[in-house]
Amino acid sequence: MTSDLKKLLQSIQNKQFAPFYLVDGEEPFYIDIITNFFEEKILQPSERDFNLIVIYGKDAEWADVVNACRRFPMFAERQVVILKDAAQMRALNEIAGYLENPSPTTVFLIEHRFKKTDGRSKLVKLAKEKGFYFTSDKIKDEQVPNWIQNYGVEVGFHIAEREAQILATYLGSDLQKIVNEIEKVRINVPEEKLLTADLIQKYIGISREYNVFEFAAALTTGNKDKLYRMLSYFLANPKSAALPLVIGSFYSHLNVVYQVHSLKGKSEKDIASTLRLFGERLKETMLAARNLPMHKTEQFLLILANYSGKSVGINSNADNSELLKEMIGKMELVMNH
Repeated sequence: MTSDLKKLLQSIQNKQFAPFYLVDGEEPFYIDIITNFFEEKILQPSERDFNLIVIYGKDAEWADVVNACRRFPMFAERQVVILKDAAQMRALNEIAGYLENPSPTTVFLIEHRFKKTDGRSKLVKLAKEKGFYFTSDKIKDEQVPNWIQNYGVEVGFHIAEREAQILATYLGSDLQKIVNEIEKVRINVPEEKLLTADLIQKYIGISREYNVFEFAAALTTGNKDKLYRMLSYFLANPKSAALPLVIGSFYSHLNVVYQVHSLKGKSEKDIASTLRLFGERLKETMLAARNLPMHKTEQFLLILANYSGKSVGINSNADNSELLKEMIGKMELVMNH
């Protein structure tokens, strides 16, 4: 949760209301959080029937919205007016006249989802000067794993880097979908505080058997049966293991192995604490580090860099399946010599 969002929600909980709020942006997850907060946290349940007014932009004229904001609350200190899907309302900027002199007994939310409001508009200017303006930006794909880990911290559910990457890879960047799947696990095992690959497989349905994030560990821990079984599956089902995804998962795994080597002389307990490795992941990483001394880890990383270029057509016309076989073959040679 961003600092601006925390500030907004905290101010509402403390009953420190701005006369109006403009929230916009391409990421609906945070906009939904804000809207739900306005619907449920400002008025008492007994006050909502008469004092919570929800208007949809595609169905209303700007004058209807202003009239709703100007009315007096009934049997309550204030009323809440929410304009949903404001981007679909004609002549939205006409509301600016009301925003210059808003009613002191109305808390007004303008929800402008899926796109930003024109930054040059009077609406944005007035929201910044007299109200509260919040933009819910879509996060980039590469930021999703870190977002997942931070969400875990917020709800008291530890999600390690690899598990976060698994979720991001298979669920995409739909934050609400990710949260729903994580909550599905938490509901089923409320006593658990750590999201494991086994829990992901059991409750979310992402298979551990043919998961690209298990692929690198199968190689570096010397589990050849699993390695060849997975390689055969990925070659037969290339969409399940695009080479850039495989390379990314290998890099993530090797980066942790490299950090283990950089902590040479430290106890396994200290390494686990520093790198936040637990249970099976700790055993797997320590075994990989024993099988791949520093110089072999560096050779693996060089191979990855080479095939990262080939995967996008640099010095190679081979398809991804051929490149995947080549890359694994070269890594096996390094391990065995």
